Amino acid sequence: MSTLEDIRQTFFQECEELLESLDDGLELLRDGLDEGQPVDSEAVNAVFRSVHSIKGGAAAFGLEQLVRFAHRFETTLDDLRALRLVLSFDILEVCLRAADQLAELVSAGREGRTLAEDAGAQTIAKLISLSGGGDVPPADGGEAEEGLNTYAPMPLNFDPSPMLECDADNKSLFKISFAAQPKLFINGHDPVHLFRELSELGDLSVESDLSRVPYLDNIRHDDCSLQWVLTLLTTEAEAALWDVFDFVVDLCAVEIQKIVQDGEPSIHIDECNATAISAENVSAVIEGPNVPLAAEVASYSITQSSNAEHVAKAAPIAAKATVRVDLDHVDRLINVVGELVINQAVLTQCITAADIPMTAALSSSLDEFMSLAREIQEGVMSIRAQSVKPLFQRMARIAREAADLAGKNVRFETDGEATEVDKTVIERLVDPLTHIIRNAVDHGLETEEGRTAAGKTDPGTVTLRAAHRSGRVLIDVSDNGAGINRARVLKIAKDKGLVPADAVLPDSEIDKLLFLPGFSTAAEVTDLSGRGVGMDVVRSSIQKLGGRINIASEPGAGTVMSISLPLTLAVLDGMVVDVAGQTMVVPIATIVETIRPEAGDLHRLADGMTVVAVRGRFIPVVDLGHVFKFREATKTYSDLVYLLVESDHQQMWALAVDRIHDQRQVVIKGLEGNYGHVPGVAAATILGDGKVALIIDPEEAVQRTDADQPVPDHSQLKDC
Repeated sequence: MSTLEDIRQTFFQECEELLESLDDGLELLRDGLDEGQPVDSEAVNAVFRSVHSIKGGAAAFGLEQLVRFAHRFETTLDDLRALRLVLSFDILEVCLRAADQLAELVSAGREGRTLAEDAGAQTIAKLISLSGGGDVPPADGGEAEEGLNTYAPMPLNFDPSPMLECDADNKSLFKISFAAQPKLFINGHDPVHLFRELSELGDLSVESDLSRVPYLDNIRHDDCSLQWVLTLLTTEAEAALWDVFDFVVDLCAVEIQKIVQDGEPSIHIDECNATAISAENVSAVIEGPNVPLAAEVASYSITQSSNAEHVAKAAPIAAKATVRVDLDHVDRLINVVGELVINQAVLTQCITAADIPMTAALSSSLDEFMSLAREIQEGVMSIRAQSVKPLFQRMARIAREAADLAGKNVRFETDGEATEVDKTVIERLVDPLTHIIRNAVDHGLETEEGRTAAGKTDPGTVTLRAAHRSGRVLIDVSDNGAGINRARVLKIAKDKGLVPADAVLPDSEIDKLLFLPGFSTAAEVTDLSGRGVGMDVVRSSIQKLGGRINIASEPGAGTVMSISLPLTLAVLDGMVVDVAGQTMVVPIATIVETIRPEAGDLHRLADGMTVVAVRGRFIPVVDLGHVFKFREATKTYSDLVYLLVESDHQQMWALAVDRIHDQRQVVIKGLEGNYGHVPGVAAATILGDGKVALIIDPEEAVQRTDADQPVPDHSQLKDC
């Protein structure tokens, strides 16, 4: 990959962070409006900086659509900063739509797509109306935005110039010394643009210091030997000068001196960069105003000063040092860790098979090896762990887009944004969640008239939640709409021949009809729905991730779509068990306890279901041997071992197995790509002896028994 392409990829990675910061700021502003709090000026500034940084970086790569739109958005945000606009719910709604359009333009730039010329035209028009008209590019692509592309380059005079003299019109004279550090240019900044901005504050003269420029033979392309001394005559306070350097104050050495009447300068040096300016700590200068910019960084700091005119602002806490690593490198490392876990199991198996005496030293070494392997595995997996927050913010944009298409007023809420999930899982959740949220807006929520007729006064709300539970990740999408009209769903299924005409189905089975290919309750095809494609794809995508999806709906109250996914797709802790001679693995995170009940603790219910009494509670028994057709219904329930497992929704079952081998880490090997989805089986793994064992999905395995319950033996059970 070329250096320019590296910089381009870095820019778009930074854009993701800036868009996240933008959404965070807008969310803070919305929360403040909801609570009747004064407008958070820092949140407004953070939003402005995010848009400004995206615009600055986009100019480097010729992303004209993105630059024009960001400039218009930035103008409105600047009006909010300057209190020329008073924030309201209507203005915030326009800003949210503008943030969505900005994200779409960034995505198009990353993928090399060109959007239609009128893309975002409505949003631009709303932004212009908020600012009372102003600069907008005409639709025919004629004259560019005023103030964006029509300015004339500012000539820079590098000849020694006389000191500007103060006049009597309350003007102040400042001397500014400026030298760039190497990272200023690496981050895409250009001193020329800073000088242009200073020239807008008053009369500016620029003098370059050539004293450190080496001979041509000694010049390095990555080293800047130029420094500048600028003289500015302005009516602005010193704080306005420091504002110009907001985004680069950590990337350069800046000294500002106010020339007072007695000739003695008042000096304020950037505290973060108060180091000697030398050829070794400045960067290569890029000559001319038309050299492309790379991405501007979002982080900044402002130097404090005792001068009353210098606005005192605390520098932000330094962020932790991070490094960007290609995901392929992490994947290879995870694969190696998986092989390490397998080899650890092989080593243990070989020692056992060779009948080697397990001395204290050998046992200690094996335990230490196992502990180190686990520590490495957990460390590597934490590298891939990523907060679902960016995913949730993307879904917020999807919800707003769907609300516009459906003509509904929808409030989108999130909970559990800090929940961490494997990055691969997050990437593959985008499409399923998009389908679910669009369906919730289109089918789940009523229109304004419908909600009023139903006596609902609260706004239509779609809520996206994430949480960890029982070693899995739960993601719920709920709405407070009308719920599923099961009678209508069943009628449509019969009309389409998806179920027999005389079928009588329970509510849970009717809900599952929504996942059938070709099923749709929409009366006509729209931009949102009606083609019968969506929910079947959702279920298929979730199953490929080793997960499952369930529906819970209450008429008149709303619907909840629950997705349950494994925390990781690489390694898990499992209990290795024997089921009718077959070795299987049950995830440890789902097991509450193991028991071996007495015959008197087993009971048969009237419908033939077997339950086991545990501390006064009756828990249904599921014989895994019978579920997976390894054997007929067992005659000796009291001889089995029971694993008490808990579902995502706090339901408990007792899984009956023949015996427990041990507990160990196992490497997950998916079945979807090589075989297909098997109900009740989450994945497979390779044991220490080279054999393949199936990893059980307890909740799905229990659901396999609904239509085929094992018949308990009367001699072993008694009636309740």
